[in-house]
Amino acid sequence: MGADNYLVQKEDGSWRLGRAAGWLGACYQATFNVQEVVEPVLRELTIKTGESASFYVREGQQRTCLLRVEGPQAIRHHVRIGAALPLDSGSPGRVILAFSGEPGELYEMIRRRGFHLSLGEREPEVSSVSAPVFGLHWRLLGSMCISGPTSRLNEQRLLELAQTVVDAANQLSYAMAGSQRPAMNIEKPSTWHP
Repeated sequence: MGADNYLVQKEDGSWRLGRAAGWLGACYQATFNVQEVVEPVLRELTIKTGESASFYVREGQQRTCLLRVEGPQAIRHHVRIGAALPLDSGSPGRVILAFSGEPGELYEMIRRRGFHLSLGEREPEVSSVSAPVFGLHWRLLGSMCISGPTSRLNEQRLLELAQTVVDAANQLSYAMAGSQRPAMNIEKPSTWHP
């Protein structure tokens, strides 16, 4: 992450916080271990689909694999945790762009559907389906995906699995928003009077 992602100089010469500073702030504000919240959801998604599951976040003009759970299949798609990949190639990046407000017909369609599939877009013979993950106040945190060889994950199979990925992303969104919420102690009255 370059220094320009932390501070950005505006046209009038003043400075503002950049994207990276915002992500760090969100991480700092969230009083939880990301791995403890994300990994169980990825593991469950892998069990349900039989494919590898990953969680990507945006870092400037790239996406980074923050966490990954490998699927049980002998032949699978490998991605290294921490690997920086393009945003405009592959379903996880396109979902991040769509829900970051990227203009265009493709991104409008992704926003309407709530997921995106990719067949051989970033790597030949690799397919994926992704959905957005939100935090508190519907702030986009990243995207969750399953990926594998196109021979196993053809378009029909990706469409069959899309709802499972969306459900997992929604589950993670609720978990992330809940873990970022400040603790509130509301005492319930022992008796209720109309």
